Amino acid sequence: MPTPYSYSTTYILDKAHFDECYTQSVIPDPTLKPYYKGIGLVLIGIALIFTDISLYLAYFFVGLGVIEALNVKYHKTWWLMRQMMSKAASNEVTLSMDEQGIRTHSRYVDNQIRWTDIDRIKETARGFLLTHRAGTSYISSSCLDTATIAYIRSRSKSRDWVTN
Repeated sequence: MPTPYSYSTTYILDKAHFDECYTQSVIPDPTLKPYYKGIGLVLIGIALIFTDISLYLAYFFVGLGVIEALNVKYHKTWWLMRQMMSKAASNEVTLSMDEQGIRTHSRYVDNQIRWTDIDRIKETARGFLLTHRAGTSYISSSCLDTATIAYIRSRSKSRDWVTN
């Protein structure tokens, strides 16, 4: 009788880890489409300047549009900054994997994703994106050994998930 699969490792939630999570899970949009909201707010603010409505409201809309455009332009930087300011940053995380699923445990988070709850596994250049009921999670290959990577691939093939 084969022994049940089990793997456990620890890693630190540092800037390099957060950077890898972002670059592997977010697909940048090179078009102007992400800027439409900011452009619209600026145009509304400019239009309000020429009405009898308070100039404060017009400048408020212009300011919101500029902030929205900066949010799009520097999205990665702002996201990384928010992650590094969170209480989870610089803490050790224990990643455990077995026949039931994947569990991450730290001082602030205790999360388990069951294999049956995972809808899709996509292998990226540096890890795995797991799409499940609660959202999408990223697991870096840098904290996994070759047997665990092979196990995740075998789990993905057993349910006909996407692996590329």
